[in-house]
Amino acid sequence: MNTRRNPKETSKRASKPTSTSKSQPKLNTRNNNKPNKFNDKAKAPATVKSYPVTEPAELLPFLLTHIANRGRNSIKSLLSRGQIAVNGKSVTQHNYQLHPGQTVTLDMEKTVQAEEMIGLQIVHEDEDLIVIQKDAGLLSIATSEENDLTAYRQLMDHVRLSNPKNRIFVVHRLDRDTSGIMMFAKSERIQQTLQNTWKDTVKSRSYVALVEGAVKKPEGTITSWLKETSTLKMYSSPHEGDGLHAVTHYKLIQSNRHFSLLEVQLETGRKNQIRVHMADIGHPIAGDKKYGAETKTVGRLGLHARVLSFIHPTSGELLTFESAIPKTFLKYTAPAPTN
Repeated sequence: MNTRRNPKETSKRASKPTSTSKSQPKLNTRNNNKPNKFNDKAKAPATVKSYPVTEPAELLPFLLTHIANRGRNSIKSLLSRGQIAVNGKSVTQHNYQLHPGQTVTLDMEKTVQAEEMIGLQIVHEDEDLIVIQKDAGLLSIATSEENDLTAYRQLMDHVRLSNPKNRIFVVHRLDRDTSGIMMFAKSERIQQTLQNTWKDTVKSRSYVALVEGAVKKPEGTITSWLKETSTLKMYSSPHEGDGLHAVTHYKLIQSNRHFSLLEVQLETGRKNQIRVHMADIGHPIAGDKKYGAETKTVGRLGLHARVLSFIHPTSGELLTFESAIPKTFLKYTAPAPTN
């Protein structure tokens, strides 16, 4: 089954966790004055726990000390979901200053409202996977800056709305300034399955690239061996076998004398592969100063992950997700009008 999804049609629906409702059992409304011998023994476990503050402390270290069997990230999630309160008032600030005499409470059943995600839209979610459309400017995962907003962190908060023990796992990445379709796994098993069978599982992974100048050849293939410098910049080695083999195919969509719009198909998935290969043929990606671009007009990196098609690791279905070409790319590559 080939399932094509339009991110705009599904993002609003999929951004919130789904819930199922079950019919409630009928209540016994008879007035029964006989004591219930189970009343005192069968009470449900308390879902609100209290922790008195006996000395000055910041909230996050206090919680790490007092809440057993929870790691730092798990407790951060409790804070971000508003399940921690101080003297009855919900607090999300990690370094909130506590004082003796206050009481910190943890409410495991507090209703949590899903926050609007920034810079991403969920286009598909099931028990194994989340597929998103990421905007340019959003990091896929964290760098050395712990406080950077990332797709990973937002999705982790999203899956923990239904169960604090839920997690997500990185399958592949997009550069911060690259927009488009990418996916995450919901278990380490699915992550490993996808990564170990990536070449066979992924049937199509294509991009659109806005590049500088008029590309003359309507299509072509670029092959090289990629290496990385000490400054983390990739480059093509002229020597066969000297680096990681990289193959990129492209087709011209439209162009003018200033810019060209290319459909780019990856045969291999190396770091910065498209950016290096476009620079190799003398047409660096617009806005990509790192690899030789001179234009700043676009206001972003001219690279967009448009199509991701893969075999679902559990169901065996062929799923295909497409994203529209950014209007900016079309605008800058529109052919000059003819008189």
